[in-house]
Amino acid sequence: MDVLTAKMNMVKQQIRSCDVLDERLLNLFMSVSRESFTPANYRAFAYTDTPIPLGHHQVMMPPLLEAKMLHALQVKPTDKVLEIGTGTGYITYLLSQLAHYVYSVDIFPEFTENAADRLKRQHADNVTLQTGNAAQGWEKQQPYDVIVITGALMTLPDTFLKELKIGGRLFAILGKPPTMEATLITRRSEDEWSEERLFETDVPYLLQTSAKQNFVF
Repeated sequence: MDVLTAKMNMVKQQIRSCDVLDERLLNLFMSVSRESFTPANYRAFAYTDTPIPLGHHQVMMPPLLEAKMLHALQVKPTDKVLEIGTGTGYITYLLSQLAHYVYSVDIFPEFTENAADRLKRQHADNVTLQTGNAAQGWEKQQPYDVIVITGALMTLPDTFLKELKIGGRLFAILGKPPTMEATLITRRSEDEWSEERLFETDVPYLLQTSAKQNFVF
C-alpha cells in the first residue's frame, strides 16, 4: 500500500469514523508525514491503529488517540503550548502547526535529540525542546494556554493547574489500566477549574511520577 492510500485510510477509517470531523485537523493529518516521525523499523505501521514501541516502555500513540486529544484541546493560533513527553516529535509537530509556540519536555535525552532532528527537517521553527523531569509540572515558561501530557498519570499534580492561564486547557490520561480516562481540564478563574471525562483508553505511565500526586479543584 502506498503512503497516500495509507494516510487516506487512517483519516477516513480511524479518525473521521470516530466523529473527529474538524477539517483543520483532518487536513493536518493528511498533510504531515507520520512515517518521518516513526522509528525506522516500525515505519510500515505508521498509519495503523496501533501504539508503536519507542523504548523505555514508551509508545507512539495510535493516530485516533492523537486526533481525539487535539480535537478536545481546540488549539488556537495564538496559544502557547506545553507538551510533556516529546516522544518522536510527531505530536509536537502537529501542535506546532496549530499553535503560536510549543515547549516540549522529555525525560530521555535521546528522545529530545531525535525529535530535534526530525523537527528541523520539517522546518518547525516555533518549537523549543527541553530535557528534564516534568512529571510534577514545568514552570520555566508558564503560564500556558494548553498543556498536553502524553503519558498516563495515576492522579494529576495540582502544580499543572496553576501553570494554566485562565481559559487554558489541559489534556491528561488518568487512572489505572486497562480503563484509564482521557480528561480535559479547563481553568475558569484564579481558583476554579472544570473537568470533562472524554473517553477510556490505556497508555503507558509517564515515567518518574509519584504515587502521592493529588489533584484538587
